[in-house]
Parts: sequence; structure tokens; C-alpha cells
Amino acid sequence: MKTEILKFCISRGILLDKEVGEVLSEFSEDTAKEIIEKVIFLKGKILNKNFVCENVHNLRGIMPESGFERLCINLGVSIEISREIKPKIGEVVEEGVSKRNVKVLYSSSNLTKKIKVQDFTKYFRARYSELRKVLQERPELENLTSINKISSQKQGFSIIGIVYSKRMTKNKNLMLELEDLTGKISVLINQNKDDVYAMARDVMPDSVIGVRGSGTREMFFVNEIIFPEAIIWEKNHLDSEEFAAFTSDTHVGSKMFLEKNFLKFIEWINGNLGDSRQREEALKVKYLFITGDTIDGIGVYPNQDLLLSIKDIVGQYKKLAEYLSRIRNDVTIIMCPGQHDAVRVAEPQPVLGKEFAWPLHELDNIILVSNPSLVEIMNKNQRGIKILMYHGASMIHIINEVDSLRTIKAHDTPSKVVRVMLKNRHLCPIHSAVTYIPNEKRDELAIVDIPDIITTGDLHKPDVDIYNNILIICSSCWQSTTPFEEKLGNHPDPCKVPIVNLRTRAVKIIDFSEEKEIEETKTCEEKAETGEMICEVEK
Repeated sequence: MKTEILKFCISRGILLDKEVGEVLSEFSEDTAKEIIEKVIFLKGKILNKNFVCENVHNLRGIMPESGFERLCINLGVSIEISREIKPKIGEVVEEGVSKRNVKVLYSSSNLTKKIKVQDFTKYFRARYSELRKVLQERPELENLTSINKISSQKQGFSIIGIVYSKRMTKNKNLMLELEDLTGKISVLINQNKDDVYAMARDVMPDSVIGVRGSGTREMFFVNEIIFPEAIIWEKNHLDSEEFAAFTSDTHVGSKMFLEKNFLKFIEWINGNLGDSRQREEALKVKYLFITGDTIDGIGVYPNQDLLLSIKDIVGQYKKLAEYLSRIRNDVTIIMCPGQHDAVRVAEPQPVLGKEFAWPLHELDNIILVSNPSLVEIMNKNQRGIKILMYHGASMIHIINEVDSLRTIKAHDTPSKVVRVMLKNRHLCPIHSAVTYIPNEKRDELAIVDIPDIITTGDLHKPDVDIYNNILIICSSCWQSTTPFEEKLGNHPDPCKVPIVNLRTRAVKIIDFSEEKEIEETKTCEEKAETGEMICEVEK
């Protein structure tokens, strides 16, 4: 055994088995040290034959093939076995690239540039410019003008502005200060105009809106408020009958993780649970969307370690990958991160990286995307189904800011929060509500490309709705109620999985929480006249 290798192990706190040490001495010193560093990364303390056997597929990637085979032979590890467990490396699919019939339309990269104050200015300018393009197409905004062109003589006109401030006057009217690229103006919404006043109470700071009314540069009286509104005029469907399942907030690694129920879901999706019809439908599920908080993480909130069953971040991802590897290979898993995952909290959150989540990268049926992200399930001869994924860190802040949501305690009806997002065409317009990284070229939380389906998580509550022909899927969770959830005011309803028929757009919510084999708690059908959902309990 080379003395240098032994000293290196001692300096790194690794106990080196003599047999493995003799094998390592046949390699170059740099390669041997790389292997030892990999052991440290894998939280190994003793480098012996057992450790090499258990982690042979992880060690293979840093060694030449010939050296890898020599290591296996010298330690008595079967070459055939090592080849069988060679990882099926999952790839991070870039924008515009398709994999397994799924095209990634938008997935943010990990920005590395230094952020300056000017970047925030450019960010808000980009938001305003993008949403102004949408609003200026609205016919209601007659005589549209910029703020610097408003005269001191009273006249009727329309403005598009970003909400700089919002306050209540002493007469209980609402005063908004709007800003465009040319200046600011104060606009008044009279409490006697019931409909407009109710809309104004729900206006969020930093959102982009249009207003129509009359007045002067000193004071403008609002008669109508126009929001950007995400709308699709024609519903898209797949030609073939394929299903998509939606879930989030698995929180693997938590003591509150509902493992038994999650394994029941996996058994169902593999076609091994339920009656013949249910098994047949399960095998039609070709896509599984997991919208963030895939693991419970470490240090996310005070005293979290007391509620962890796995106190190692890599160990949590290992366990998650173990569960997902049991899902049949023809199911494509599309996954984005959340606040509990091992990426930065600031949005847009980048793709889960290999440093901590490398076990997920070894699954060949997974597509890792950012939070938020937009993907398209491809259709043979026409436009496919676009799905916007957003974990939903902003939802609690939007509830606190919007009067109509706060009064109905929208924690229990998260689809109503998503309706507000779609109305404003923005996932979180409120500055400082969530930590974000400003992009000087585009606002990455603005809903520029309208999806057919938007799916969220975070509130741990399943909910389904339709808004302007856009299907809203709010996912459930796989974690029982924690003290942290109670503090946030959430009321989790775990183990419910919405299933969407991508040909008919019908939605079914399946409950995996009961002791009985499987229960379909709701079926949802579209009501064409109102765009609402009818949900009936199946007998």
C-alpha cells in the first residue's frame, strides 16, 4: 500500500481496508485520491470491499473502464453484475429538446452572474413591457395613452401601469399609484362603484393592470379595471387516450412521510391494484408530474431534525430514487424542485443537480426541470398539451394580500389562488413575497406562454378547477400534518392523486389514504356553459 494514499485517507477521516489499499496502489495517485473523495461525498467512513460492492455504479463514472474492471476483478466483484447495475443516466433536458414524447419549452438555468441593483430595474421593465403587449390588445382599453402625455384638462382615456402603491383614503375609497416607463399617476376607485371597487381590493402590488376612466394628470377616476388574463380559446387534446398523474410534496426523509400509502400508489400505477377497469386505466398513465418538495430536506425550519427519519440529504434522494425506480419504465416522470429540495430557494429554482440528487439522475425515465417550468406532451399531427409546473411558494403570500382569498381562507381551496395567478398572468407579482433572481431580459415568473394545464403543490391540498379553459390541478401530498404546517395555517389532505385523461380532459381524483384497496373519491367533468367543474362522489 502506498504511504501517500494511506496518509491521504487519514487526513480525510477514512479508514482504509488493506485489501482495497493494495488495489488502489495500482492506480495513479490522482485517480486513487478521486476515488477516496467520492467515498467522502457518499458519506463513507470505511473504504472496504463491501463499500465498493454497494457503490460500484457510482465509482465507475470517475474511473477508466479498464481500471474499473481491474478494481472489480481484484476485489472479487463480478464484472457482469457491475455492468448490470451501471446507471441509466438521466439527462437534464434543455429548452426546445424532446425526450420520451415530452418537449421542454421553458426550464431556467442556474444563473451565476453577480446581481446588481440595475438588474431589478431591468427585471420590472421586462415584466411591464411583456404584459403591456398583452393588455394593449384588449378592446376595452380605449384611447390608450402613456402617463407623460396626460394633460391637465379632464378627458377620458386608458392607462397600462404597474401598481407602485395601494392605500385606503380617509373616505374609504381606494387609491392606486400606477407607473409606466414615462412616469407615475394616482388613480381613485370610488367605493360606490361596487364591482370595480371589489376588483380593486384584489389588486396586488407590483402587478400590471389596465384602467379606463377619466380625469387629469393630478387625479384619475377609474371606471373599469382590466387584468392581463391568461386565456386559451380552443382546448387542446391528445389524439390517443393517455393519462397523466399529478402529485407533489412527497417529503421523503420525514418521519411523517406516508410510505405505506405512497407504495400503494406505486402498486396502482403499475397496474397491480384495483378491479379490472382500474388496472386498465392505471396502465394508461404515461406521465407522472411531481411538483416540488420531493424530499423533506434539512434545516428548512427550526427543529426539523427532530422530525427526520433520514438526516442526510443524499440519503433522502437515494430513498426517493428507490421508490421511483419501482414505477414501470414506460411512465415518464417530470419533476421540478420546491423549497425543501437541495437547490437555492430563490425562484426560478434550477434543476436538481448531481451534487446531491445524483440518484435521480440515474433513472432513465425521469426529466428534471426547473421551478417554474413549461413542458409540452407531444401530439402526432398537431399542437400537444402544454403544462406549466410551479411548486407554489407564493400562494400563502397571495392569500394574505388578496382580500377575496383571505376572507374565504383559501388555504383549503388552492385552485382559487391559481385563478388569481392566471388572472394576473403572473405566479408572484408581489416584490419580496418570495425570494427571486431578477432576469434582466425576461420575468421568469410571468405567464407568457399560456398553458393548457397548470399544476401546483405546496399547500398539500388537492383541488381541481377550470379558468378561461385552463385546467388547474393542485396536488396533494404524502406527509401527515406537521407542526410547521399547522403554523402556516395549512390543512393537508394527503394521498389524493388527480388523474387527467389527456384525450377527453376528464379528471378523476383517486384516494390512496384508506385501508381498503383503492377508492375513487371524485370524478370531475367539464361544464361547458360556465367553465366550472362538476365533482360527484362515485358509488
